[in-house]
This record gives sequence, C-alpha cells and structure tokens, in this order.
Amino acid sequence: MRYFEDFPLGEVKTTREIALSQDDIIAYASRYDAQDFHIDPEAAKATFVGTLIASGWHSCSIQMRLIAEDFLLDAAAMGAPGIEEVKWLRPVKPGDTLRTRRTVIETKESRSRSEMGLVRFRFELLNQDDQPVLEQVNWIMFVRRGFPFALPQGDWLAHPPHYQRPVPETPLEMPAEAPEAARFFEDLEVGRRFELGSFVFTPAEITAFARSFDPQPFHMDDAAARGSSFGQLAASGWQTASVWMATMVSHRKRQIAVTPGRAPRLGPSPGFKNLRWSKPVFAGDRITYSSTVSATRASASRPQWGLFFHRNAGVNQHGEEVFSFEGCVFIERKAG
Repeated sequence: MRYFEDFPLGEVKTTREIALSQDDIIAYASRYDAQDFHIDPEAAKATFVGTLIASGWHSCSIQMRLIAEDFLLDAAAMGAPGIEEVKWLRPVKPGDTLRTRRTVIETKESRSRSEMGLVRFRFELLNQDDQPVLEQVNWIMFVRRGFPFALPQGDWLAHPPHYQRPVPETPLEMPAEAPEAARFFEDLEVGRRFELGSFVFTPAEITAFARSFDPQPFHMDDAAARGSSFGQLAASGWQTASVWMATMVSHRKRQIAVTPGRAPRLGPSPGFKNLRWSKPVFAGDRITYSSTVSATRASASRPQWGLFFHRNAGVNQHGEEVFSFEGCVFIERKAG
C-alpha cells in the first residue's frame, strides 16, 4: 500500500493504455453529452470540429479509470477536494489509444489533521502519438505512514472501461419554466442565470458509472462505503460533473426548439478551472444544476466565434452546494 510518504517530489510514472472505440465514445456521450460531434459521425461533419470526437468529460473519466488502476486502489487515498484546472488540448477520436502520465509537483503535510498529507499531481492524458490531449492539475489526500488504514477487499476492476447504461435508468428532470431562445455571442447577458434541470443519483446509476470510470470501493459497494470516510454509497465526482453536462445539453436543445430561425452553433470547450466537490453526493440525492454567464470575449483566432465564460453549480435537496466549476465554450457570432 502507498501512503503519503510514498509519493516523492518529481516522481513521474505512466499507466497502461486504453483503446477508445467509436462505440465507446457514443455510449458515454449518448448518456452524458449528446451533442452531434460526440454521437453522430455524419452530423459531426457539419460542426465546429468536423468529425466525431469524444466528450471532454469522457476523457476526464477515462483518465480517472487509469489513475484508479495505477495507484489509487492500492493506496491509502482519502479522495480529492476538487480539480484546479483541466485543459482539453487536442480532440480524442475513435481508435485513439490513451494512457496517463502523472508527475508529483508538490507535497505538504496537513496542518489540521496529523494523519493526512496532500500530494499535488499533474496528470497528462497522452494519445498513441505521445501527444497530450488533456492536462489536469489537482491535489489528492493520503493517510500518512504509521496511521491505520484498511483497504476494502473486492474485485473492483472486474468491469472494463466501457460504459454500460444501468437498468432502470434515471431520467433528467427539466425545470418547470419555459426556456428562452438561444442567443448569439453578441446577445449574451453577463449575470444571466439558467436553471438546467435535476437528477436523482440512484445506487444503479452510481455503480454503473463507477464500474467503468471510477472503481473505488465507496462508489462501488454499499458495505465498503459504510466503512469509508463517506459512510454510505457516494457518486464519483466525475459522474456529478457528467450529469451537469447532460442537463446543459438538454437545456440547450430546449432552447433551440423555441428559437425562431437558425440557432447559433456551439463549439468545443478549451477546459475549465476551480472544480470543487464541496459535499458528497449520496445515493438518493437529487442534484439541481444551474449555469450563470460570468464573462464574454471575442475570439482572436476565430473571428466568427466568441467565448463565453460561465459559473456552474449543483445543489442537493437540502439546498447545499455540492459541486461547482468555472467553464468556457465557443459560441457563434452574428454574421456580418
């Protein structure tokens, strides 16, 4: 088992590879990010990117699987409070083979908890040409050597990293208010807040995602979760984020449906910052998601496009914020 002291500053390690097929890309995206350039090879030709590519959230989830296999499942890990930054550097396409390179860039002992230390990693998801497609920086908490920690026993890697939807499947629930028409870049209002929808995290939903992407015991097994710091079955943070994306796509489609004429196109996102998992999401929790426009900026490299920045959040049934991040995405400008 690896403890806090077993991650020396500057250590670099690389994981095994995972091959990503077109079916894998569509299976994830059809549930969590059903945009044309993720689910329809023909329709993708007419989009910003021009071809089918994997959702950025899918890439993050694949990296989570590789990290779990590589060291988390054999370490005295206590979870991650969030993600400082993710950069989606290159598209991930069908047939790509992905592996993760991790580098220890900082370590520190906890000031408030003597049994814990924190390790700051840079994770780079690399394709078969050794090109980074995703870069991620975040802290992970570990128990220090000499303090008690027990690893739950189980075959946590019995399932391959290919998403299989659960039965029964939980539907997204849309807000009661009618959506407004989709807006071009010039018409976006800074400070405008949108209710995106809600979702109940059932045990079936939690374990289906965890089997493929985050096979840590407290996401996989109720008994193991009861013995963890969570105390009960909890959703992967990457599933909480993926469901936000699903509500955003559904919201966008509702907007397009009421837009007179042609709706502005959306392009990909270059990444996000300051993702926080401020409270666990437990089985049975209903999370309601929202998005607020925080800033806009014209694109210097693509004059027909602009960028809009947004602060996104998820709140549970008790009114407690459980999730937030700051994102940005390309959006089409008005012609002329």
